Amino acid sequence: MQRIASHNLHAPSSGWPLFSTASTRQLEQECASQLPPHTLMQRAGLATAKLAMAIAPHARRIWIACGPGNNGGDGFEAAAQLRALMPHTQILVSEVREAGHLPADAHTSWQRARAAGVQWVDQCPANLQAEDLCVDALLGIGLQAQNTSKPRKYIGKLLLLLKQIHQSPCPVLCVDIASGLDADTGQYLREFAPDTPPASSRHTLSLLTLQPGLFTAQGRDACGQIWLDDLGCDAKQLQPAARLSCQSPNPSSARPHASHKGSFGDVVVLGGEGLAQRGLSMTGAAWLAALAALHAGAGRVMLALLDAEQSGAQAISPWPEIMLRKPQAQDWSNATVVCGCGGGQAIAPWLDQVLQQAPRLVLDADALNIIASSPELAQMLTARAARQQATVLTPHPLEAARLLQTSTAEVQANRLQAASALAQRFQCTALLKGSGTIVASPNSTPWINASGNALLARGGTGDVLAGLTGALWAAGLNAEQAAVQAAFRHGQVADEWPTHQPFSASALAMHLGR
Repeated sequence: MQRIASHNLHAPSSGWPLFSTASTRQLEQECASQLPPHTLMQRAGLATAKLAMAIAPHARRIWIACGPGNNGGDGFEAAAQLRALMPHTQILVSEVREAGHLPADAHTSWQRARAAGVQWVDQCPANLQAEDLCVDALLGIGLQAQNTSKPRKYIGKLLLLLKQIHQSPCPVLCVDIASGLDADTGQYLREFAPDTPPASSRHTLSLLTLQPGLFTAQGRDACGQIWLDDLGCDAKQLQPAARLSCQSPNPSSARPHASHKGSFGDVVVLGGEGLAQRGLSMTGAAWLAALAALHAGAGRVMLALLDAEQSGAQAISPWPEIMLRKPQAQDWSNATVVCGCGGGQAIAPWLDQVLQQAPRLVLDADALNIIASSPELAQMLTARAARQQATVLTPHPLEAARLLQTSTAEVQANRLQAASALAQRFQCTALLKGSGTIVASPNSTPWINASGNALLARGGTGDVLAGLTGALWAAGLNAEQAAVQAAFRHGQVADEWPTHQPFSASALAMHLGR
C-alpha cells in the first residue's frame, strides 16, 4: 500500500499513471480470471481493514456503510477482517441491498462478516466519537453519469447513509473513491452532491489503480489523503488516461557554474493596461508575472507595459533587475513572451504581431478572451504549430469556456476532456487552472497537478503562474515540461507556506526560487 502525496519521493519519475474506470474494470476482470474466486475481494477487504487500523488504531467503534454492489462487498469483507484484527473494537455494518440480491462475491463476504460476529445496524450509530472511524463502501468507481440505474433502486437509503457519513464526527475512509463522485471527472452526480464540506478528515483507499477524479475538481476535497493498493495486479499493459505530477524538479538539474544570463533565456511580459482617464490601472498583473519570471530564474526579464506612455511613476521599476520596454520598441522574435496579464482591451492591437513573431508564447487572461472573440486570431493561434512556434495557454475555467465556445459548467463537468480539447483545437499546450490543474498537449497523455491549496484562490496568483511558466520555458524546458513543472512549483510553495506568514501573489512570486 502506498500513500499518494503531493510531494512523494517514491513517485515514478514519469508521474503516477491514472486510469479510466473502463480500464480499471478491464484490469479487474483480467486479474479475477487468473485467480481463485473471491480472491480480489478478500485482498481488497484486508487492505481496507489494515488502513482502517492505521487511521484509527484506538477506535472503539468502526461503522461500515455497504452499498448494493462489489464496493459494498469490499466493505463486508473489511468488516470480517477487522473483527479478527481488532477483537476489542465494535465493528458495525449498515447495508443497502438485501443479502439475497448481492453479487456473488459480495454475498460471500456478507456471509463471512455474519460468521465473524459483525453487528448489523440500520444506520450510523449515534455514539461515534472523534477517535472512531466511518468506512464509506457505498458506491465506489462504478457510479457514472450514464450509469445510475443500480443505485437509483436504493436511492433513499443511499442518500441517508451518505448524509450521515458526510456529517460524521470521526474520520472517514472511502473505499475506491468518495461515494457519489464520477471517478473519471471528479464531479459529484447532482443528487449525491453534499451541501457543505465534509465534517471530518477524509482518506481514500484506491484499489487496483488510481483514477483522474481523485485529483481534480471536487475529488480533491471529497477524497482527502489518497492511498493505493494494486491488490497484486499489474496495470502496466493499460494506457493511462492521465498522469499525476507530484515531484519537484530533479536536484541534478541544478545550474552549472559555467553559465551566464544568456544560458537561461529572456522573458518578455506584455500587459498592464492603464486606464488613466478612469483612474484605474491593471499594471499590477504584468508586474506580478515579471516578478515571478525574475525569481524563477529567467536570465533576463523585460516588461512591456501597455500604459508606458501615461503611467508616469508606475513606469519606475521597483525591481531594477526588471527592464522596462515600450511595446513598440520590443523585438518579440528572440524571447519567451508572456502576453495578456492585466492587458484589458489594450492588448488587442498587439496580438497579431505577437502571434506571428514569438517563438515561445504564454497566453493568459485578456489575451485569451480577445482570441476567443476573434475567429481570425484563433486561426492565427492554431497556425503557430505548423511554423514550429509553440504556445502555452493558461486559462481559468471561464476563459477556457470562452475559447471552447461552451459554458463554465461544461468545462468543469469534465476538466480533463476540456483541457485536451483546448490542446487539440489550438495545437498547443493547455494549462487549465483550478483544483487539480490539468496540463494537456496534442498527442500526449495529460497531466494532473497534485500540489496547491485554497491559498491560491486570490487575485494575482494566475499572473505569477504565467510568469513562472515563461521562466522555466526560457531556461530550456519544452512547453509541456514548463507548464507541468510551473503548476507543481506554484502549488508547492502554497502547500509549504508558513501559517503565521501573510500570503499574497507578490509574496508567492518572491518565494519561487527558494
